[in-house]
Amino acid sequence: MKKTANIVKYLLLLAVSIFLMAYALRSINFAAVKTELSQANFFWIGVTLLLSVAGYVSRAIRWRMQYTPVGYQPSFWQVYHAQMVGYLANIVLPRAGEVIRCTILRRTASVPVNVSLGTVITERILDLVILVSCIGATFLLEFDRLNEFFLQIFSDKYQGLQQNLETLYLLIGVVLLGTFFVVWYIYKNISRLQHNRHFQKVSQFVKGLWQGIFSIRKMDQKGQFLLHTAFVWLSYFLTSYLAFFVLPGTSHLSWQAGMTIFVMGGIGMSAPVQGGIGVYHILVRTALLLYAVPLDKGMAYALIVHATGAILVVVLGVISLVASLGAKKKEAVLVSQPA
Repeated sequence: MKKTANIVKYLLLLAVSIFLMAYALRSINFAAVKTELSQANFFWIGVTLLLSVAGYVSRAIRWRMQYTPVGYQPSFWQVYHAQMVGYLANIVLPRAGEVIRCTILRRTASVPVNVSLGTVITERILDLVILVSCIGATFLLEFDRLNEFFLQIFSDKYQGLQQNLETLYLLIGVVLLGTFFVVWYIYKNISRLQHNRHFQKVSQFVKGLWQGIFSIRKMDQKGQFLLHTAFVWLSYFLTSYLAFFVLPGTSHLSWQAGMTIFVMGGIGMSAPVQGGIGVYHILVRTALLLYAVPLDKGMAYALIVHATGAILVVVLGVISLVASLGAKKKEAVLVSQPA
């Protein structure tokens, strides 16, 4: 039953991706897109791919740093391969890669899945904060252009939300009431539950998850962690900006335009569809219109940046998958936890 549900979920998300991609390609002059792509500068494609690889390496180093405070020390390659397999899985089934990379690391380095999930949650929260900060900074830099853009995107949704406020309040109330009931039940029956085998398993899982989430608090190398975080996001920005020089239709754009496309692309890639397909293309091509880039040339940019990035993830992900499956399972290397 669970397998059938996963297949249905995958097919539905795939259908959404296909629909969005078809929508993105409507009214596109394919001959013009082909002409633009035929003039691509492969030197700059190579530069953006190298930057992407550097970002993946830095992100793997950053993720590995989160394990020492919780008593584990997987090798760089174990962490890197798990990460890239997770990215590969996200192309097939959005967000499944977060769990799969934790499972891979358990197999290759014997790190508990709940601890790894905790570190991933912390990583994602940090990334979300940075993305929101970048959106805010970009909005300030390009207020005149982006003000109208965001209003057009969210005005209809805001009006729809106003019309359904009662339903929203009811849903929030039900969630809060349910949470209160669960907490109250556990508090009243804690002595009996502590002897329950299933409750003990859940408690251990939550404890490991909590350790992973707060791993940064006990980290000795917080400065290096922040430097890697800054480099990862700098590599994302530079990949978007330097990709302008790949095509003649975008080679004249400024770094401010690069910030706009960087955040729009980030929002698109965060969408719960396979690899951001369709959503990324719609947001990027529309944002480029703000800088007087014709729709066809904007679509050419979105296609080449998204396609090269996806191909890179597939190649590196497959290599990491083969390496992970071929690796012998190792016992976890435990280190003393900081006080």
